[in-house]
Amino acid sequence: MLSISRTDTSVLGRWWWTIDRWQLAALFALAGFGVVLMLAASPAVAERIGLDGLYFVRRHFVLLPVAVAIIIGVSLCTPTQVRRLAFAGFAAGLVLLVVTLFAGVEIKGARRWLNLAGFSLQASEFIKPTFAVAFAWLLSHSAARQGWFNRMLPGGWKSMAIYLVPAALLAAQPDVGQTFVVTAIWVTQLFLAGLSLWLLGVLVLAGAGSLVGAYFFLDHVTRRVDGFLRPETMDTYQIQRSLEAFMNGGWFGRGPGEGEVKNFLPDAHADFVFAVAGEELGMLMTMVIVILFAFVVLRGFSRVVQDCNQFVLLAVAGLLTQFGLQALINMGSTLNLIPPKGTTLPLISYGGSSLLAVALGLGMMLALTRRRVGTGDAV
Repeated sequence: MLSISRTDTSVLGRWWWTIDRWQLAALFALAGFGVVLMLAASPAVAERIGLDGLYFVRRHFVLLPVAVAIIIGVSLCTPTQVRRLAFAGFAAGLVLLVVTLFAGVEIKGARRWLNLAGFSLQASEFIKPTFAVAFAWLLSHSAARQGWFNRMLPGGWKSMAIYLVPAALLAAQPDVGQTFVVTAIWVTQLFLAGLSLWLLGVLVLAGAGSLVGAYFFLDHVTRRVDGFLRPETMDTYQIQRSLEAFMNGGWFGRGPGEGEVKNFLPDAHADFVFAVAGEELGMLMTMVIVILFAFVVLRGFSRVVQDCNQFVLLAVAGLLTQFGLQALINMGSTLNLIPPKGTTLPLISYGGSSLLAVALGLGMMLALTRRRVGTGDAV
């Protein structure tokens, strides 16, 4: 059994006594739920599309150790190393987004994926965590600058530029969901950095106007919103099956592997994995999953809220906003609380790009919320 003394000054020793071990345990618990649900849901999906029953299981089990290694490896970094890693990843992500527009695989009218050596890469997944850290550094670096525009909009025109470039590339794919998440990170960090309240109102109205525009000009958005508001006029097969799964599961579930919804839902292993959890694990265990997500987010904010380093505060806030919002969108869509959106459930759903990108973001968050031995300051 691993035993590390508090006097151990090695890299591993310092990491173990400064990392938030409760938060790390919650993340591993979520990954454990992902393993159970992958074994339960993915064989039926694979066989239905003509693949070997363990196709998705094998791919997930190959990527999961890589994701764990990323979380632990990145959490060893200092804030300076996290910043450098984020800038490199953000620059690479922007390049890949441009390449995706021209060489990406088109599916249902959208270009969001690149085929690289047999691996389907979604560059937008890596933009989200790297943008959160890169923008946090820009805001903290620009905090002391004077001028009326900088007082209203922290970071001034640079704030607009660093947001509009990835947002425009994501909207061009088009990917409304990812654009919304990046926008939420941007607005959250601006608000914490001192955004003028009247300008916040303007941004909220502009965002609402953009969503209305997406409804009128993007067919897939129109269909999803209409299906949510007027289900009797649209095909809501997946949502109805998802809700039935929760009802069939009851409080205690049918047991792992005993559910039926995975035999009918095309994305039971990915976007609708929460429905499989509801049927096979039951309401009580799905509540445990929700509590784990909430714990990670709230624990992260509690660790950093008193931090005097503005970069650390803003970066962690952005990373936690992305993580929590992605989970809320997935679970809300599955429960028909919001219009359906193809977003994975972090650490649980199948999806290589999503899993690795979430691991990168969580690793950076854990690195930034580490404590110095004997003090309450972040490392």
